Amino acid sequence: MRDRQALRDARRAREFEAFVAGAAGRLLHAATLLTAEAPDANPRARRLLALALAHTYAYWDRLRGEDPYDRARQHLALRFANSAWHQYGGPFSRTRPHPRSPLAGLTPRERLILVLRLFEGVAEEQTAALLGMPAERVHALCDRATATLLHPPRTTVTALLGAKVAPS
Repeated sequence: MRDRQALRDARRAREFEAFVAGAAGRLLHAATLLTAEAPDANPRARRLLALALAHTYAYWDRLRGEDPYDRARQHLALRFANSAWHQYGGPFSRTRPHPRSPLAGLTPRERLILVLRLFEGVAEEQTAALLGMPAERVHALCDRATATLLHPPRTTVTALLGAKVAPS
């Protein structure tokens, strides 16, 4: 009986290690985008990843055909949403992201939706269900975040151009 349990535990550990080897890099990149940290200095993203992987390992035997990557990504997103709520007081208020982050100009909620929708390719309806909001709201926030990235506010552009151009 003990041998059977030991074999089952060893198989579970091998399967999980293979999953981590294949998925951890992409999940860390997603977590780094969410936290808006620098890619080479991302302790919050690494913590999010560790918690998501620990949660996935705890549920490993109960997945039964469910994709473990989806489970880990879902936990990562929900953990980020909860930490942003508690850490920054209120529903996804602005954080102080790292200036080198490509998503630095977005709110945590916009980052979360943009990463889920565009980087991870999660459907609008699934994102809405995961975050508990209407699909129309997810669509509007994704559009606004995309517009912010593609067309930064004029004050930023003007300040950058003003600093480089000498007055005539």
